[in-house]
Amino acid sequence: MDLVRIHQCLCDRTRLRILNLLLQGPLCVCHFQEVLREPQVKVSKHLAYLRRSGLVEAERRGHWMIYRLPRRPAAALRDNLACLAKCLRGDPACGEDLARLAKRGLRIPPGGCTCRPRASSSR
Repeated sequence: MDLVRIHQCLCDRTRLRILNLLLQGPLCVCHFQEVLREPQVKVSKHLAYLRRSGLVEAERRGHWMIYRLPRRPAAALRDNLACLAKCLRGDPACGEDLARLAKRGLRIPPGGCTCRPRASSSR
């Protein structure tokens, strides 16, 4: 994995916050929205960027896309994620994100996300 690509992904606060949450385990877009308090469009764009760059993997389960860190990350990514975890421990926004995640108990059960699917709009 290209080190420059990794660092390009790490130079955005929202993407840092997303990766910090994914260090805790897989999540769906609705979880990121709730924890980050950001609109779905913004979250989805950042997740797509991370996915194209190879920093996250996605899996569709029913109506939901579940995002996770790569199961077999390249050494450069693994090392940078370990460094990121240490660096973000003192970051207030990331600390608040982790507290919201823990408080809400947001986890992906084996069967998929338990969030209610959004009603499709009929236009």
